[in-house]
Amino acid sequence: MKNITGSAIGKPCLAGRDKARDKKKNASLPGSPTLRAGAFACVHRIGRGLWGGVSAAQWGDWEWQLQNRVRSLEKLALVINTPVESLAACGPVTKTYPIAVTPYYLSLMDAAEECDPLRRQCFPDPRELDCSLGEDDDPLGEERAMPVPGLIHRYPDRCLVIVTNVCAVYCRHCNRKRIWCNERPGGVREWIQPMIDHIARTPSLREVILSGGDPLLLSEGVLDWLLGTLRAIPHVEVLRIGSRAPVTLPMRVTPGLAAMLKRHRPLWFNTQFNHPREITPESTRACERLLMAGIPVSNQSVLLKGINDDYATMRDLLIGLERISVRPYYLFQCDPVRGVNHFRADIRGGMEIMEALRHNVSGLALPRYVLDCPGGRGKIPLQHFFNSACERGWDK
Repeated sequence: MKNITGSAIGKPCLAGRDKARDKKKNASLPGSPTLRAGAFACVHRIGRGLWGGVSAAQWGDWEWQLQNRVRSLEKLALVINTPVESLAACGPVTKTYPIAVTPYYLSLMDAAEECDPLRRQCFPDPRELDCSLGEDDDPLGEERAMPVPGLIHRYPDRCLVIVTNVCAVYCRHCNRKRIWCNERPGGVREWIQPMIDHIARTPSLREVILSGGDPLLLSEGVLDWLLGTLRAIPHVEVLRIGSRAPVTLPMRVTPGLAAMLKRHRPLWFNTQFNHPREITPESTRACERLLMAGIPVSNQSVLLKGINDDYATMRDLLIGLERISVRPYYLFQCDPVRGVNHFRADIRGGMEIMEALRHNVSGLALPRYVLDCPGGRGKIPLQHFFNSACERGWDK
């Protein structure tokens, strides 16, 4: 079987990639000059040419971006200027895990380069249909922790509400890719109301996290209603939104949206930047609007093999986030989701990266490197264990 550019599955451009990464690591050891985010600039980006005649106003309209997402292999072949037949191996993948990529996010990548770190996050890969030992469609046991459909109540004082199964971009490493094709009974409010009722009758719940899918793909009116309804429940003290829109659809964070969210404070916002090239003027502006509305913005990255699992890339990502006042919160070890084994980096390597960063990066830019335990048993902080092992000589 071949992958989407014709190379053997499991061996996508390994030789060239490994040489480049080795050179990058050797040139970027702690104490030596490191790459700036701008050093990742592509010379063959798509730009707006594929959508000829698009005005700046259209390009900056989040609804236009959604309507013009790449949703098929035929359109994807056009994007990377290749015969659609070369993508045939991905046909079965897209029937299970659909494609969705915004024109904006496509414009950030060198889509013709198979190893491009942004392309790898959103282009389908036949390996997504493989299943390695220990993988599961629902590795964190979320379905078992749902007292009502869509509401995950795993911890005593907080719960997570899956408000939608739709995202602007479908990230291929997603731990909820099982829900992408799920049918939702009734309208959005009808889907959400039973979850609100559960929260209202559970006094121990003081924090509610809106997730999905992407909550910012709800209409502003529905999102305003939902936040207001939750805020009116006496025992709900804190609301949180998890969204990748600032990264993949930054024009969604309009001044009007930011003003609406401001009315529902205390409200916290978590997003997911995985690579320094995702920090752009547009994504910076989106985060700035949230910050100016008094909403703290934190980042939860995923350690991804061949994308950000080296010191130089992770350092540039973290200091780039610090530069735009987005606090690195968590760095997650990639969950054992079915078909994402090709994304999972070595834990030991992740620990070594974090140890190097600890000595060379401001504490404000250091996330907690954690493993979300399969079965929903909580998060294990990995860096602490590594430090303790080193102090005791266990690594020798």
